[in-house]
Amino acid sequence: MSDRVSVLLADDDELTRTGLRALLTGEPDIDVVGEAADGAEVLGLVKELRPDVVLMDVRMPLLDGIAATRLLRSELADPPKVVVITTFGHDEYVYEALRAGAAGFLLKRSKAAQIAHALRLVAAGDTVLFPAAVRQMAARRPMPLAGPGAVELTEREADVLRLMAAGLSNAEIAERAYVTIETVKTHVGNVLAKLGAANRTHAVVIAYESGFVSPGEG
Repeated sequence: MSDRVSVLLADDDELTRTGLRALLTGEPDIDVVGEAADGAEVLGLVKELRPDVVLMDVRMPLLDGIAATRLLRSELADPPKVVVITTFGHDEYVYEALRAGAAGFLLKRSKAAQIAHALRLVAAGDTVLFPAAVRQMAARRPMPLAGPGAVELTEREADVLRLMAAGLSNAEIAERAYVTIETVKTHVGNVLAKLGAANRTHAVVIAYESGFVSPGEG
C-alpha cells in the first residue's frame, strides 16, 4: 500500500459530505476520491475508484451503511476498509455495522485530526475501537455466536485477542507481551482466520458475543 490513503465518502447529507471533504482536503496524505449520496451507490463507486477506506454513514434511506458494508464484503474479494460515522456512539446501528465487518466507528463531532488519524490507522490494517462503547453495546446484545470457545486458539492467540478487546494496538500488544510487532501481526492474522473475522474489530465483537470476553470487564 502507498503512503497515501484514498477515501470514499458515503452520506446522504450533502452538507456533511462537503464538511468531511473540506476537513480531509487539508491532510497532505489523504485523497477524497469520490462521494456517494446513498449506500446503494457505494459498491459501484468502490469498483470504479478502488478507495482504501470508505467513510460510511450508518443511516441512509435506500441502503444503509450496514447493508452496504455487507454488500462490499460479499461482492468483492478484497473490499476496502469501512469506518462508519455516526452522531451517537452507542447507536444500535453502529454495533450492527461492526458485526457486518466495519473496522471501527467515529463520531460526526470528531475533530479533523481524529478523523484523519483513524483513516490512516484503518488503512494500515489497525482498528478504530472504543472498548467501553463496544462493551456497552455488546452487553445489550447477549447473542451467543460461534467464537473463541468453538475454535482452538493457542494460549498466546487467546491473550492477544483479550488485549485487542482492551483496545490495544499491535505496538502496545507487542510491548505488553514482550514480542515483536511482526509476531503480534502473525497472531492477529491467525485469530482472524480462526474466527472467520473480517478484521480486528469484528474479532472483538465475536469475542464479546461468544462470552470469551465479558462485556462487564474493564
